[in-house]
Amino acid sequence: MFGKTRQAWYYKQQQDQSKSQEYFIIYHMVEMIRNDLPRIGTRKLYHMLKQQLAAYNITICRDKLFDLLREWGLLIKKRRRATLTTHSHHWLRKYPNLIAQKQIYKSNQVWVSDITYIQIKRDFAYLSLLTDAYSRKILGYYLSENLSREGPIKALKMAIKQKGKSYVTHHSDRGIQYCCKGYIDILHESFIRISMTEKGSPYENAIAERVNGILKHEFACNQTFTSFNKAKNFIDKAIKTYNTIRPHMSCSYLTPDIAHKTEEIITRKWKNYYKENVKEY
Repeated sequence: MFGKTRQAWYYKQQQDQSKSQEYFIIYHMVEMIRNDLPRIGTRKLYHMLKQQLAAYNITICRDKLFDLLREWGLLIKKRRRATLTTHSHHWLRKYPNLIAQKQIYKSNQVWVSDITYIQIKRDFAYLSLLTDAYSRKILGYYLSENLSREGPIKALKMAIKQKGKSYVTHHSDRGIQYCCKGYIDILHESFIRISMTEKGSPYENAIAERVNGILKHEFACNQTFTSFNKAKNFIDKAIKTYNTIRPHMSCSYLTPDIAHKTEEIITRKWKNYYKENVKEY
C-alpha cells in the first residue's frame, strides 16, 4: 500500500532499536566519566569515548555527540565570576617578562604560578597553584585562609621537590606574594630564574589563568563550601583527578601526569571553537 516491502519495515524497526541501544550505552559511558570529571567538555569526552565505544562496535562523530548531549541537557556552559587576588602596587622589586617570546619544548622548563579564590560560606580562602607550562601538570598547590606569602611559598616548595636538576624559569604576576623576600630567596637558592608579567594583562600568564578556570568550571571548585576542611579535601581530589585522568588538548590529549614524563614532542590540539547557539567548551 505504501510502496515499502514488509522486509524493509522490519529492517527499519531493527535499526531504530539498535540506535536506541547504542545511545543508551553512550549515555551511561558519559555518566561514568562525568562522575570523576563533572564538567568536562564534549570534545574531550569524544576523545575519551572513542576507544570504549569501539569495543561495542559503535561509531559516532563529534557533531552527533554534541547533538545527543544537547538533547539530553548535558552540555556544559561556562560560568564566570571574578575576585581580585593580586596586589601589584607595591615598592618591592619587579622582574621582567622572560617568557614572552620563549619556546617551551620540555617539562620543567617554565613554571607558571597564580592565586585564585575559593568561596567558603560568606568568606574566601585562597588557592596557590604552580603549574608546569609544557605538560600543564599542577606541581604544587596550597589552600590558605588568607593572602599572605605562606600559601605561594608552600606551593613552591612542593614543586621544587619534583624539580630535579632542571633549569627552570618561574613566571608569575607582580603580586606582593611573589615579590616578597621570602619567596624570591627560595627561587634564588634553588637556581630558578624569575620572570613576571609587565602589563598586568591576564594573557601574559594565560596558562596559569587557564588552569584556574579548569579547576573552577570543570571540577566545580567555584561552588560555595561549608567549611575550610571540606574545601581542602575537595581540592585535593580535584587536582589529583586533573593530573591523572583528564585529557588535555594542549598535550595531544595526554593527561598532564603522562605528558610531564614523556620525552616525545607534544603536539597541540587546542584551538578556538565557535558554534552558533552553543557556548560550550
